[in-house]
Amino acid sequence: MKKTVSLKENHEFRRLYHRGVSTAGKHVVIYCRRNKLGYNRLGLTVSAKLACAVKRNRIKRLFREAYRLNEDKFADGIDLVLVARVRAVGASYQEIEKSLLRALKDNKVAAART
Repeated sequence: MKKTVSLKENHEFRRLYHRGVSTAGKHVVIYCRRNKLGYNRLGLTVSAKLACAVKRNRIKRLFREAYRLNEDKFADGIDLVLVARVRAVGASYQEIEKSLLRALKDNKVAAART
């Protein structure tokens, strides 16, 4: 199992938004960029405009779990920010996972080399 650390600092998120490669899925937008570390760092963003705190936290849990279970499909040494879209509010886990994997497939930086 790969080691994944959370992105917490505002400047780390900003760097990915401005310099990262982005791809969009139905429920998620992925921003990613290579880092010089040997492990991945994950950040999650769910806007307060989407829903109340309970629903936002549920969305974050679903994305975190979808990432955790599919972590081997991501390349090593990347910084990754997942931004939830409005459609993620009422989505099931299967829909979120499918959207995440489809967006990953389109993103050449984040997709693991096979």
